[in-house]
Amino acid sequence: MDDVSDGPEQGELFPDPLVGEGLDGLPDQLVGFRGPTACQVVGITYRQLDYWARTGLVVPSIRSAAGSGSQRLYSFKDVLVLKVVKRLLDAGVSLQNIRVAVEHLRRRGIRDLAQITLFSDGTTVYECTSPEEVVDLLQGGQGVFGIAVSGAMREISGSIKDFPVERADGGTVDESPEDELSKRRARRAIS
Repeated sequence: MDDVSDGPEQGELFPDPLVGEGLDGLPDQLVGFRGPTACQVVGITYRQLDYWARTGLVVPSIRSAAGSGSQRLYSFKDVLVLKVVKRLLDAGVSLQNIRVAVEHLRRRGIRDLAQITLFSDGTTVYECTSPEEVVDLLQGGQGVFGIAVSGAMREISGSIKDFPVERADGGTVDESPEDELSKRRARRAIS
């Protein structure tokens, strides 16, 4: 498997898995999505994705580009970070402030981003982990918006399953893994 140390270090924004084992029961560091798929899921251009990877905002944690013709491979967690960055950009937050916010989250070592909501007044990005903080943020009179990271995670989980995945080690991935209920129904239909 390629080492991603060729590019800028992204750090471990999600030290604990958010989605269990990952896709198809494989570790999140083994199965990922190519750049064009990440762009489609998140709603960004390939040019944006490339720029963010080259500048270290969101680098692919599975496999970085290593020259002409090589493909970056983004984990589910990487795609989630891309989605949050895109939503902050759409809300008018500058890329410079987004970089500061993402770096702050990395330094804090947040163990589960699905438990926080990000708020912004278009300039500053706030982190909220409890209902009391939401009240405090809104009492200032400044209009803010929120990004529930868990909502973005659910949205990506729902749409990303329709896109192809790739294993970093070249192995094959079962494109349509059967769940236990489907297996039982199939056995009953045969009987």
